[in-house]
Amino acid sequence: MKLQKIVSRLQELHPKEIDLSLDRIRSLCKKLGNPQDKIKAISIVGTNGKYSTIQAMFSILKEANFNCNIYTSPHIKNINERFVFNNEELNDENLANLLEEIEIANNNEPITFFEILTAAYFLKASQYSDNINLIESGLFFRFDATNILKNNLASIVTSIGLDHLDWLPENDQNVERIIFEKTSSLLNSNIIVAKQSTNQIKDHIKKIISNNRSNKVFHNENYSFTIQENDFFYYEDQFGGVKLPMPNVKGQFQLENVSTAIATLRTLKDLNVKDDHIKKGILKINCIARLQEIKSGKLKALIKDHKLFVDGSHNPLGAKVLNEYLESLDCNKHIILGMMANKDHNEYMSFFKNIATLTTIDIPNQPNSIKGKELKDKLNSFSNINYKESIEDAIKSIPVKENDIILITGSLYLAGEVLNLN
Repeated sequence: MKLQKIVSRLQELHPKEIDLSLDRIRSLCKKLGNPQDKIKAISIVGTNGKYSTIQAMFSILKEANFNCNIYTSPHIKNINERFVFNNEELNDENLANLLEEIEIANNNEPITFFEILTAAYFLKASQYSDNINLIESGLFFRFDATNILKNNLASIVTSIGLDHLDWLPENDQNVERIIFEKTSSLLNSNIIVAKQSTNQIKDHIKKIISNNRSNKVFHNENYSFTIQENDFFYYEDQFGGVKLPMPNVKGQFQLENVSTAIATLRTLKDLNVKDDHIKKGILKINCIARLQEIKSGKLKALIKDHKLFVDGSHNPLGAKVLNEYLESLDCNKHIILGMMANKDHNEYMSFFKNIATLTTIDIPNQPNSIKGKELKDKLNSFSNINYKESIEDAIKSIPVKENDIILITGSLYLAGEVLNLN
């Protein structure tokens, strides 16, 4: 209850949910003694794959006996997920006390909720100066609250695509501007660039970071992977090759994220991460709402022996890689879809082919989501499309046959509601 009350107060300190600036976070962190200057960090920027890459690194680093602090956003089920210290989520009492300390230091000055959370993370992280910090950027990066570090161990650039266009000027809503926002202010250390959806995007990233003095590592130039038979894949970089078991995450796009995590940790030679740490770590990755199979619970009980997946993808690039996984399955696929109002709904769904049924729903507790009925009307090119008010009604309405799967997707907020409901 104390945590809920303080979160509610902090959300009212600024009239906007997002206000891109570094002035407020710098001012607050100065009051706190600039804790961000006392940590060892790996920064993760990009559009898709940030969370999965972080979780892969986390799992490997734990096998190598490192303690990690992790900062991610948004949360899926509860706000505590954003705050991992010494390999453990912060509990309600400690998080409430931490936020209260930040609230007092801020002294009712206007500041966004994300900036408050970021300052809280930096302050707590500074108490564990030997830990590795895995820090995910928010909306973009150039004016993101996480972008006040003076130095870091490395910056990872995951796959970049179109998303959050409503935060860019109308005449500049393109992938080139997004690349600039995400990569133009990367620190001078190591930059690891993941596989991109097109060579044009990779080339533009190269152009933007050309004057950055970092050691640069690119997928398919400095590291790569190939899928082998018998549930193995082969990873290779400048330090050599290693035969690895297939990780416990689904889809080739997850292999790309895992390989980027491996490339980063092998680039940071002082960490002394061994092949054995990698082999064990990639079998224990915990990715919430990233092509996650729901194997038990209230919602799973509704479809018995059929497979139920939840995935928080919400932009065209996410839809593209998700459909590539679905296309690899020899079965009927049923999609339950809920999305936020500011997304390109038709563009997102244009990537899905051979869908048996599509059911739109309302996202509970999200006033900024599009109503399921309106979403159904917008997606009228799909012949077998229906609307149901609730997640349960949608699941029960689908005529599943043997080996069919149901995928709930379109929003991380929807994924959180699904997992909490289950």
